[in-house]
Amino acid sequence: MAGPTTAERGARPRSKSGRPPGESAARRFRRPGRRLMIVLIMASVLLAGGTWALYGSNWLRVERVTTSGTGVLTRAQVRAAAAVPVGAPLISVDTDGIEARLRRKLPRIDSVEVARSWPHGISLKVIERKPVLLIEKGAKFIEVDGGGVRFAEVEKAPAGVPRLELTVDRTAAPRRFGTDRLILEAVRARSELPRKVAGDTRRIRVRSYDSISLELTGGRTVMWGSAEDGAAKARALTALMKAAPKAAYFDVSAPTAPAASGS
Repeated sequence: MAGPTTAERGARPRSKSGRPPGESAARRFRRPGRRLMIVLIMASVLLAGGTWALYGSNWLRVERVTTSGTGVLTRAQVRAAAAVPVGAPLISVDTDGIEARLRRKLPRIDSVEVARSWPHGISLKVIERKPVLLIEKGAKFIEVDGGGVRFAEVEKAPAGVPRLELTVDRTAAPRRFGTDRLILEAVRARSELPRKVAGDTRRIRVRSYDSISLELTGGRTVMWGSAEDGAAKARALTALMKAAPKAAYFDVSAPTAPAASGS
């Protein structure tokens, strides 16, 4: 007996597109796989090209080093201390290492910003320490900055910077501190002086934590006491100098009871 005819079996179901349902699903499944492979290949090529451009090519290498902010230091000194690897890939330059070298080799540098300047440069932005006091050392002078840091030794004293004399009397001081602390206290006192007084100050003498005095132009002397209550002492000294302009000695160690004497 013959089997069922095609009409009896019925035609194989077709999708609206005319293709068997399974065939369409399989193709839809295969297409994203091919696209993903293409995307991955392109990403790999771009990554390899970018890596080569940054590290292997001659396009992005260090060709120049620029400096700014120098005063006492020269640009040549800064560049030499920085030791930037000219010719190296710009991306590989150790900016933190350059900063550390500059601070170590040039104590006059207070802060420095090392930055890549694409496509071929390294920039060094320097801020130098400024002396606020000088300590005599033989025929030379040690510069002290606003943080009490002794950062440089120079042969010529910078104009307008007062000398610091440490004549510490250990037996007379109820509170004893080391040299570093006493220098810092002198710096604190210096920072609180009225502008006119600061400009007239020639020497700051420190005998102890509580005994800081100033030698001004015109043979005048100011007993400042400790560095504490600096703002109040500055106001008292300004008022005292106005009230007794010809006085030679001013005492503001106790700012609530200032005194002046001599002429």
